[in-house]
Amino acid sequence: MIDLHEVKFACLDTETTGLSPAAGGKICEVAVSVSQNGQKLEEFSTLLNPGIPMHPDVVAIHGITNEMVRTAPAFADVLPRLLALLDGCVLVAHNAEFDLGFLRAETEACGLRLPEYPVVDTLKLARKNGRFQRNNLGVIAAALGIDAAGAHRAMADVRMTEKVLYCFLNDFARGGVNCLEDLQKCQFKRHESVVLGLTPLA
Repeated sequence: MIDLHEVKFACLDTETTGLSPAAGGKICEVAVSVSQNGQKLEEFSTLLNPGIPMHPDVVAIHGITNEMVRTAPAFADVLPRLLALLDGCVLVAHNAEFDLGFLRAETEACGLRLPEYPVVDTLKLARKNGRFQRNNLGVIAAALGIDAAGAHRAMADVRMTEKVLYCFLNDFARGGVNCLEDLQKCQFKRHESVVLGLTPLA
């Protein structure tokens, strides 16, 4: 059993050129924030040149233009830094499979395989254990009193996710969830003693 106070959490978010790597979507921004027991250890964020044009529909969502990424590094250039940051961490994301799908595809395009990280998905936790009006990140953040400014840019979403995570961890701790293994189970089965979001951020 791994005590949650001992876990290094790497909150991660990507912005992309499309909805699916299988349909040709690429990452155009990535951000990571590593923390432990509520203390921030390291942050990393960068635009990425996806090598393909950005469709106006996705530019309207995240505001990242072709001109902004023209001189940005390629994913392969930042992959070593990214892997070093994530090493030994539990990966946290809101709708984690979306981000992991893109990370796996981009890593495989570099001739490597993305390691199998332990994952905590704040969307799954909210769906199983919360009573939010909707379970998107902005709605959850607002319900918890967390500033949603800059939403849909990678680092802004990462910081929101990190704050949501620690609010959730406080609620789970009151319900007796104190180890990583039990927290991960709560992504798939509702915890009888926990209702997420009852305690907004102080």
